[in-house]
Amino acid sequence: MTLPTLSLEVNNQYRALDAPEDVAIWIFQTLHSSGKFPIAGGELSVAFVNDTQIAKIHDDYIGDPTPTDVITFPANSEMESAGEIIVSVDRARIRAEELKVSFSRELSLYLIHGWLHLAAYDDKNDADCAKMREAEQAALTVLDEKEVPLKFTLLEI
Repeated sequence: MTLPTLSLEVNNQYRALDAPEDVAIWIFQTLHSSGKFPIAGGELSVAFVNDTQIAKIHDDYIGDPTPTDVITFPANSEMESAGEIIVSVDRARIRAEELKVSFSRELSLYLIHGWLHLAAYDDKNDADCAKMREAEQAALTVLDEKEVPLKFTLLEI
């Protein structure tokens, strides 16, 4: 099986997130090379933002002014885009604390969730949500088996 060519553009707009590019690239390269969750080829754009930024995007494009964890924009073959994933680092920090899980694992899950949307998974109804959750766990397993270092670092500012 020949995988489409994928290039990654990582944009860190979250001041306290220290150099997330390598971890994000490892995650996406591993998911891509596994072939288990195929997405379109082209440039995949990833942005790490805060709650204020993601709430504005959420409002502008979805009509909901509240912050959310992940927003994914689909691929556009005419623009050679594999899609765009925007994640809220604030949401990951808050949710990790609530769930008593590591911040790195929670933020990684948001990246995986965005990737799965690009791979045609959805979460608009209960049945789709269940499939998405299964796929998220399968993707985490792929990363664990390949020993991808899911280590995002927050700086004290």
